[in-house]
Amino acid sequence: MEPFGSSNWLYIALVGLVVGVLARFVTPGRRRMGIILTALLGIGGALLGTWAGQQFGWYEAGEAAGFLGALLGAVVILGLLQLLRPGR
Repeated sequence: MEPFGSSNWLYIALVGLVVGVLARFVTPGRRRMGIILTALLGIGGALLGTWAGQQFGWYEAGEAAGFLGALLGAVVILGLLQLLRPGR
């Protein structure tokens, strides 16, 4: 199973970066993250979204809906980080 559609690490990092940037854009609040953490957020979101989407039967591997699943997964991770972050 290849959740990113490729085993090329550069491709995975670029897709993760795009997903991470989009997730940060659609969620409210200010986040202080660098480019590496943003890419890791997108990669983690893609892994979570791919796993959940295929477990629930929403889409199969390689479908375009996987990108939306990756974005949703990254938004969920951002939400969890916001909940776990100590208050100011």
